Amino acid sequence: MSHDLLSSFDIDETRIQRIVADALHGADDGELFLEFEETESLVFDNGKLKAGNYSTDRGFGLRVVAGEASGYAHAGDLSEAALRRAADAVSAVTRGASGIYSEAPQRTNRVLYTADNPIAAPGFEAKVKMLQDIDAYVRGKDARVRQVSVSLGASWQVVEILRADGHRVRDVRPLTRLSLSVMVGEGDRQESGSYGIGGRKLFGDFLTTESWQHGADEALRQALVNLDAVAAPAGTMDVVLGAGWPGVMLHEAVGHGLEGDFNRKKTSAFAGLMGQRVASKGVTVVDDGTLEGRRGSLSVDDEGTPSGNNVLIEDGILVGYMQDRQNARLMGMKPTGNGRRQGYAHQPMPRMTNTYMLSGDKTPAEMIASVRKGLYAVSFGGGQVDITSGKFVFGCTEAYMIENGRIGAPVKGAMLIGNGPEAMQRISMIGNDSALDTGIGMCGKAGQSVPVGVGQPHLLMNAMTVGGTQT
Repeated sequence: MSHDLLSSFDIDETRIQRIVADALHGADDGELFLEFEETESLVFDNGKLKAGNYSTDRGFGLRVVAGEASGYAHAGDLSEAALRRAADAVSAVTRGASGIYSEAPQRTNRVLYTADNPIAAPGFEAKVKMLQDIDAYVRGKDARVRQVSVSLGASWQVVEILRADGHRVRDVRPLTRLSLSVMVGEGDRQESGSYGIGGRKLFGDFLTTESWQHGADEALRQALVNLDAVAAPAGTMDVVLGAGWPGVMLHEAVGHGLEGDFNRKKTSAFAGLMGQRVASKGVTVVDDGTLEGRRGSLSVDDEGTPSGNNVLIEDGILVGYMQDRQNARLMGMKPTGNGRRQGYAHQPMPRMTNTYMLSGDKTPAEMIASVRKGLYAVSFGGGQVDITSGKFVFGCTEAYMIENGRIGAPVKGAMLIGNGPEAMQRISMIGNDSALDTGIGMCGKAGQSVPVGVGQPHLLMNAMTVGGTQT
């Protein structure tokens, strides 16, 4: 098929535009969103290729927005009949609309990633061979390795957006990822470690023998650390967070609370706090969708707005929210390029891109040296967050005790418990080493998943609640 999606309809572009214009007549906002996506995934487990999947999908979504209401219809059929049925289904929403919103985006010529399809190279046989090589490499490193799981995934997404204001945009988005999981054991005890790498890049841009060996070494190292770990104590203590991936806690406990829809509806713990101190001095948090090749980056969002580098918290003061067009209009603000959707079957909503904290002036060594007794949390796994209250619980996948300013024994079962806004006020030192994760993040919201980036420097947080398993 042609990947010029408008031309893939069974009618010409002029008739498509007429149908869409009629459906959106009198609306406050809306768009026709078209998508083609090609995906491939391979899973290698216990020395065998366990799964190989390839699929393509295409379709459109037609949205009409009036006030707080929106009508949405979608189909996997690029035909006049399907488009007209969608237009009929959503047109009732325009009754009573003011039709006054015309926040057209500035044009951008900045493309943040290649338009090439990452599925094409390397070929299938070469990919399987690489997975075999990774499996053999890990197993040859240590006799305690019991299981190795490796997955390789790629997608190529083409989107075209035709807006109510006549703005039309096209974006071609590659996405790649390599994930490794290693399980080691001694006797009846087993522990695991993991590593991943990816981004909006071709495999050849980052996946070399050196890079996958580094990833395999890291996954094995983490698993062996956990094999020696002792039960974590519980209590109130100072916590040093590592740089990079631990920013997932910032993403969940703070980032979601700064999305426009939660604040417009006043269901966020940060609602009504614009211009007020919500974090310690020195804390600056940004959401930046303009980083070249990063997993969460977008040349334009799924409403056709160019992504931006948006400051959310500046020196501890709340200065911005992440906005799509609908919530920006209702809150009297400007769209920030954060209108995202999983695909053509979903409506856009405010979502993060690459959310991270900027560097401070302390070294990790200074932070650790300042702690008499505490926890050094190097990496996190899953967590739970209540957006309304800000309460969170995160499990550590790699952590160590700090005793008298020195890193001590590794611990397992440590849980970081707190409240997002309160935790941000407990930051007393900010590292000089801000880093993004290695390109593995996925974010879920309202049943939709989108790729994101997270990051932060090392941080010292005082008097945090740590849940442990030590009896």
